[in-house]
Amino acid sequence: MVNKEHLEGLIAAPFTPMNEDGTINIGKIKTYADHLARFGCINGVFICGSTGEYATTTVAERKAVAEAWMEYTENRFKVIVHVGSNCPQDSIELAKHAQKIGAYAIASIAPNYYKPDTVTDLVQFFKPIAAAADELPFYYYNFPAMSGVRLSAVKFLEEGKKEIPTLTGIKFTHNDFMEMQELIHLNNGEFNILHGFDEVLIAGLACGAKGAVGSTYNYIPSIYRNVMDSMEKGDLASAQRWQMEAVKILDIVIAHGGGTRGGKAIMKLAGVDCGQCRFPITPVSKEEMEQIAKELECTMFYELTK
Repeated sequence: MVNKEHLEGLIAAPFTPMNEDGTINIGKIKTYADHLARFGCINGVFICGSTGEYATTTVAERKAVAEAWMEYTENRFKVIVHVGSNCPQDSIELAKHAQKIGAYAIASIAPNYYKPDTVTDLVQFFKPIAAAADELPFYYYNFPAMSGVRLSAVKFLEEGKKEIPTLTGIKFTHNDFMEMQELIHLNNGEFNILHGFDEVLIAGLACGAKGAVGSTYNYIPSIYRNVMDSMEKGDLASAQRWQMEAVKILDIVIAHGGGTRGGKAIMKLAGVDCGQCRFPITPVSKEEMEQIAKELECTMFYELTK
Protein backbone atom coordinates (compact mmCIF):
# COMPACT_ATOMS: atom_id res chain seq x y z
CA MET A 1 0.00 0.00 0.00
CA VAL A 2 1.44 3.35 -1.07
CA ASN A 3 1.69 5.99 1.66
CA LYS A 4 -0.48 8.87 0.42
CA GLU A 5 -0.02 11.00 3.51
CA HIS A 6 -0.19 14.65 2.51
CA LEU A 7 3.06 16.57 2.55
CA GLU A 8 2.87 19.85 4.43
CA GLY A 9 5.15 22.79 5.17
CA LEU A 10 8.11 24.00 3.13
CA ILE A 11 9.82 21.80 0.56
CA ALA A 12 12.96 23.27 -0.97
CA ALA A 13 13.72 22.78 -4.67
CA PRO A 14 17.53 22.52 -4.61
CA PHE A 15 19.95 23.75 -7.24
CA THR A 16 22.27 21.15 -8.72
CA PRO A 17 25.82 22.10 -7.66
CA MET A 18 28.32 22.41 -10.52
CA ASN A 19 32.10 22.53 -10.66
CA GLU A 20 33.92 25.17 -12.72
CA ASP A 21 34.19 22.74 -15.65
CA GLY A 22 30.43 22.18 -15.65
CA THR A 23 30.46 18.73 -14.06
CA ILE A 24 28.21 17.90 -11.11
CA ASN A 25 29.72 18.76 -7.73
CA ILE A 26 28.35 15.82 -5.75
CA GLY A 27 30.50 16.62 -2.72
CA LYS A 28 28.73 19.94 -2.24
CA ILE A 29 25.40 18.23 -1.53
CA LYS A 30 26.35 17.32 2.06
CA THR A 31 27.07 20.99 2.79
CA TYR A 32 23.81 21.87 1.06
CA ALA A 33 21.77 19.41 3.11
CA ASP A 34 23.34 20.69 6.34
CA HIS A 35 22.55 24.25 5.26
CA LEU A 36 18.86 23.46 4.75
CA ALA A 37 18.63 21.51 7.99
CA ARG A 38 19.94 24.39 10.11
CA PHE A 39 16.86 26.49 9.33
CA GLY A 40 14.70 23.95 11.11
CA CYS A 41 11.67 24.55 8.87
CA ILE A 42 12.37 22.50 5.73
CA ASN A 43 10.29 19.33 5.57
CA GLY A 44 11.47 18.03 2.23
CA VAL A 45 13.52 18.52 -0.92
CA PHE A 46 12.20 18.33 -4.48
CA ILE A 47 15.37 17.41 -6.36
CA CYS A 48 16.28 17.49 -10.06
CA GLY A 49 13.38 19.74 -11.00
CA SER A 50 13.41 23.03 -12.90
CA THR A 51 15.63 24.68 -10.29
CA GLY A 52 17.88 21.62 -10.46
CA GLU A 53 18.41 22.03 -14.23
CA TYR A 54 16.98 18.59 -14.97
CA ALA A 55 16.67 19.33 -18.70
CA THR A 56 20.43 19.76 -19.12
CA THR A 57 21.58 16.89 -16.92
CA THR A 58 21.99 13.26 -17.96
CA VAL A 59 20.22 10.26 -16.47
CA ALA A 60 23.48 9.16 -14.84
CA GLU A 61 24.00 12.60 -13.31
CA ARG A 62 20.46 12.73 -11.99
CA LYS A 63 20.91 9.32 -10.39
CA ALA A 64 24.13 10.47 -8.72
CA VAL A 65 22.44 13.60 -7.39
CA ALA A 66 19.54 11.57 -6.01
CA GLU A 67 21.88 9.10 -4.32
CA ALA A 68 23.80 11.94 -2.67
CA TRP A 69 20.64 13.58 -1.33
CA MET A 70 19.47 10.24 0.06
CA GLU A 71 22.84 9.77 1.76
CA TYR A 72 23.14 13.23 3.26
CA THR A 73 19.59 14.08 4.30
CA GLU A 74 20.02 11.69 7.24
CA ASN A 75 16.22 11.45 7.62
CA ARG A 76 16.00 15.19 8.29
CA PHE A 77 13.60 15.76 5.43
CA LYS A 78 11.77 13.77 2.76
CA VAL A 79 13.29 13.40 -0.72
CA ILE A 80 10.96 13.78 -3.70
CA VAL A 81 12.77 12.88 -6.93
CA HIS A 82 11.66 14.60 -10.10
CA VAL A 83 11.98 12.04 -12.91
CA GLY A 84 10.40 14.03 -15.75
CA SER A 85 11.86 13.91 -19.24
CA ASN A 86 10.79 14.15 -22.86
CA CYS A 87 11.97 10.54 -23.14
CA PRO A 88 9.60 8.22 -21.25
CA GLN A 89 12.20 5.47 -21.04
CA ASP A 90 14.55 7.82 -19.22
CA SER A 91 11.76 8.70 -16.79
CA ILE A 92 11.01 5.02 -16.19
CA GLU A 93 14.69 4.36 -15.47
CA LEU A 94 14.85 7.29 -13.05
CA ALA A 95 11.63 6.19 -11.32
CA LYS A 96 12.97 2.68 -10.79
CA HIS A 97 16.16 4.14 -9.39
CA ALA A 98 14.31 6.47 -7.02
CA GLN A 99 12.42 3.55 -5.56
CA LYS A 100 15.58 1.47 -5.29
CA ILE A 101 17.41 4.11 -3.24
CA GLY A 102 14.46 4.66 -0.91
CA ALA A 103 13.13 8.06 -2.01
CA TYR A 104 9.91 9.25 -0.43
CA ALA A 105 8.10 10.03 -3.69
CA ILE A 106 8.54 10.75 -7.39
CA ALA A 107 7.17 13.52 -9.57
CA SER A 108 7.13 14.29 -13.27
CA ILE A 109 6.47 17.28 -15.47
CA ALA A 110 4.60 16.79 -18.75
CA PRO A 111 6.70 16.33 -21.91
CA ASN A 112 7.29 19.69 -23.59
CA TYR A 113 8.34 18.72 -27.13
CA TYR A 114 5.73 16.23 -28.28
CA LYS A 115 2.92 17.51 -26.10
CA PRO A 116 -0.13 15.46 -25.09
CA ASP A 117 -3.31 16.72 -26.75
CA THR A 118 -5.74 15.33 -24.19
CA VAL A 119 -5.87 14.43 -20.51
CA THR A 120 -6.07 10.78 -21.54
CA ASP A 121 -2.80 11.16 -23.46
CA LEU A 122 -1.13 12.71 -20.41
CA VAL A 123 -2.38 9.94 -18.13
CA GLN A 124 -1.10 7.29 -20.51
CA PHE A 125 2.28 9.01 -20.70
CA PHE A 126 2.62 9.00 -16.91
CA LYS A 127 1.14 5.55 -16.27
CA PRO A 128 4.27 3.43 -16.98
CA ILE A 129 6.49 5.98 -15.22
CA ALA A 130 4.47 5.79 -12.01
CA ALA A 131 4.26 1.99 -12.34
CA ALA A 132 8.06 1.79 -12.41
CA ALA A 133 8.04 3.02 -8.81
CA ASP A 134 4.85 1.33 -7.67
CA GLU A 135 5.69 1.67 -3.97
CA LEU A 136 6.11 5.46 -4.09
CA PRO A 137 3.58 8.29 -4.25
CA PHE A 138 3.42 9.92 -7.69
CA TYR A 139 2.97 13.68 -8.14
CA TYR A 140 2.15 15.45 -11.39
CA TYR A 141 4.41 18.50 -11.72
CA ASN A 142 1.98 20.91 -13.36
CA PHE A 143 4.00 23.84 -14.76
CA PRO A 144 2.22 25.13 -17.89
CA ALA A 145 4.54 28.13 -18.33
CA MET A 146 7.48 25.75 -18.88
CA SER A 147 5.87 22.62 -20.31
CA GLY A 148 3.34 24.37 -22.52
CA VAL A 149 0.78 21.75 -21.47
CA ARG A 150 -2.40 23.50 -20.31
CA LEU A 151 -4.77 20.59 -19.80
CA SER A 152 -7.27 20.52 -16.94
CA ALA A 153 -5.51 19.41 -13.77
CA VAL A 154 -8.87 18.55 -12.21
CA LYS A 155 -9.72 16.19 -15.06
CA PHE A 156 -6.21 14.76 -14.85
CA LEU A 157 -6.74 13.75 -11.21
CA GLU A 158 -10.23 12.40 -11.91
CA GLU A 159 -9.08 10.30 -14.84
CA GLY A 160 -5.60 9.60 -13.55
CA LYS A 161 -6.69 7.96 -10.29
CA LYS A 162 -8.40 5.24 -12.36
CA GLU A 163 -5.17 4.37 -14.17
CA ILE A 164 -2.40 5.34 -11.75
CA PRO A 165 -2.88 3.73 -8.31
CA THR A 166 0.00 5.73 -6.81
CA LEU A 167 -1.30 9.13 -7.93
CA THR A 168 -1.11 11.26 -4.79
CA GLY A 169 -1.22 14.89 -5.87
CA ILE A 170 0.08 17.78 -7.90
CA LYS A 171 2.94 20.23 -7.60
CA PHE A 172 0.87 23.16 -8.79
CA THR A 173 3.20 25.75 -10.32
CA HIS A 174 0.47 27.84 -11.86
CA ASN A 175 -1.38 31.05 -11.01
CA ASP A 176 -4.88 29.76 -11.75
CA PHE A 177 -6.15 29.94 -8.18
CA MET A 178 -9.67 29.00 -9.19
CA GLU A 179 -8.32 25.67 -10.42
CA MET A 180 -6.15 25.32 -7.32
CA GLN A 181 -9.23 25.62 -5.11
CA GLU A 182 -11.00 22.97 -7.16
CA LEU A 183 -8.02 20.67 -6.83
CA ILE A 184 -7.68 21.15 -3.08
CA HIS A 185 -11.36 20.40 -2.49
CA LEU A 186 -11.70 17.60 -5.04
CA ASN A 187 -13.24 14.49 -3.46
CA ASN A 188 -13.21 16.14 -0.02
CA GLY A 189 -9.49 16.86 -0.13
CA GLU A 190 -8.34 13.50 -1.45
CA PHE A 191 -5.25 14.83 -3.21
CA ASN A 192 -2.13 16.58 -1.93
CA ILE A 193 -1.85 19.90 -3.76
CA LEU A 194 1.54 21.56 -3.29
CA HIS A 195 1.80 25.28 -4.04
CA GLY A 196 4.58 26.06 -6.52
CA PHE A 197 5.03 29.83 -6.93
CA ASP A 198 7.07 31.41 -4.11
CA GLU A 199 6.03 34.97 -4.93
CA VAL A 200 2.36 34.28 -4.18
CA LEU A 201 2.56 31.66 -1.43
CA ILE A 202 0.11 33.72 0.61
CA ALA A 203 -2.52 33.25 -2.12
CA GLY A 204 -2.02 29.50 -2.21
CA LEU A 205 -2.40 29.31 1.56
CA ALA A 206 -5.58 31.38 1.35
CA CYS A 207 -6.93 28.80 -1.10
CA GLY A 208 -6.19 26.02 1.38
CA ALA A 209 -2.74 24.71 0.42
CA LYS A 210 -0.81 23.23 3.35
CA GLY A 211 2.48 22.48 1.61
CA ALA A 212 4.67 24.34 -0.87
CA VAL A 213 7.69 23.70 -3.08
CA GLY A 214 10.00 26.60 -3.91
CA SER A 215 13.47 27.61 -5.05
CA THR A 216 13.83 30.59 -2.70
CA TYR A 217 13.14 28.27 0.23
CA ASN A 218 16.79 27.30 -0.26
CA TYR A 219 18.01 30.57 1.22
CA ILE A 220 15.13 32.51 2.86
CA PRO A 221 12.79 29.80 4.21
CA SER A 222 12.23 31.69 7.46
CA ILE A 223 10.30 34.38 5.54
CA TYR A 224 7.89 31.78 4.22
CA ARG A 225 7.62 30.04 7.56
CA ASN A 226 6.54 33.39 8.95
CA VAL A 227 3.99 33.76 6.15
CA MET A 228 2.59 30.32 6.99
CA ASP A 229 2.57 30.91 10.75
CA SER A 230 0.84 34.27 10.32
CA MET A 231 -1.83 32.76 8.09
CA GLU A 232 -2.41 29.92 10.56
CA LYS A 233 -2.95 32.52 13.31
CA GLY A 234 -5.32 34.53 11.13
CA ASP A 235 -2.93 37.49 11.11
CA LEU A 236 -3.33 38.53 7.48
CA ALA A 237 -1.51 41.85 7.88
CA SER A 238 1.60 40.13 9.20
CA ALA A 239 1.45 37.50 6.45
CA GLN A 240 1.23 40.26 3.86
CA ARG A 241 4.26 42.05 5.29
CA TRP A 242 6.34 38.89 5.23
CA GLN A 243 5.23 38.02 1.72
CA MET A 244 6.33 41.46 0.56
CA GLU A 245 9.76 40.85 2.10
CA ALA A 246 10.01 37.79 -0.10
CA VAL A 247 8.83 39.76 -3.13
CA LYS A 248 11.61 42.34 -2.63
CA ILE A 249 14.18 39.58 -2.89
CA LEU A 250 12.35 37.87 -5.74
CA ASP A 251 12.43 41.12 -7.72
CA ILE A 252 16.23 40.87 -7.59
CA VAL A 253 16.19 37.16 -8.48
CA ILE A 254 13.99 37.84 -11.51
CA ALA A 255 16.07 40.85 -12.61
CA HIS A 256 19.12 38.58 -12.79
CA GLY A 257 17.71 35.75 -14.83
CA GLY A 258 15.03 34.16 -12.70
CA GLY A 259 14.80 31.39 -10.14
CA THR A 260 17.58 29.20 -11.51
CA ARG A 261 20.19 31.70 -12.72
CA GLY A 262 19.55 34.52 -10.25
CA GLY A 263 18.76 32.09 -7.46
CA LYS A 264 21.94 30.09 -7.93
CA ALA A 265 23.96 33.30 -7.65
CA ILE A 266 22.12 34.31 -4.49
CA MET A 267 22.66 30.82 -3.05
CA LYS A 268 26.39 31.55 -3.14
CA LEU A 269 25.81 34.69 -1.08
CA ALA A 270 23.81 32.55 1.36
CA GLY A 271 26.90 30.43 1.98
CA VAL A 272 26.55 27.49 -0.42
CA ASP A 273 28.39 27.97 -3.72
CA CYS A 274 26.54 25.85 -6.29
CA GLY A 275 28.60 27.16 -9.19
CA GLN A 276 27.25 28.40 -12.51
CA CYS A 277 24.32 27.09 -14.51
CA ARG A 278 24.80 25.08 -17.66
CA PHE A 279 24.30 26.69 -21.05
CA PRO A 280 22.14 28.02 -22.56
CA ILE A 281 21.82 29.86 -19.23
CA THR A 282 24.60 32.44 -19.28
CA PRO A 283 27.16 32.61 -16.45
CA VAL A 284 26.97 35.31 -13.78
CA SER A 285 30.04 37.55 -13.98
CA LYS A 286 32.00 38.79 -10.97
CA GLU A 287 30.67 42.29 -11.62
CA GLU A 288 27.07 41.09 -11.73
CA MET A 289 27.57 39.09 -8.55
CA GLU A 290 28.79 42.25 -6.82
CA GLN A 291 25.73 44.09 -8.11
CA ILE A 292 23.40 41.38 -6.78
CA ALA A 293 25.12 41.52 -3.39
CA LYS A 294 24.65 45.28 -3.28
CA GLU A 295 20.99 45.13 -4.30
CA LEU A 296 20.28 42.62 -1.52
CA GLU A 297 21.43 45.16 1.08
CA CYS A 298 18.02 46.84 0.73
CA THR A 299 16.25 43.65 1.83
CA MET A 300 16.25 41.36 4.87
CA PHE A 301 18.41 38.79 3.03
CA TYR A 302 21.61 39.12 5.07
CA GLU A 303 19.73 39.28 8.35
CA LEU A 304 17.84 36.10 7.55
CA THR A 305 20.76 34.06 6.19
CA LYS A 306 23.30 34.66 8.97
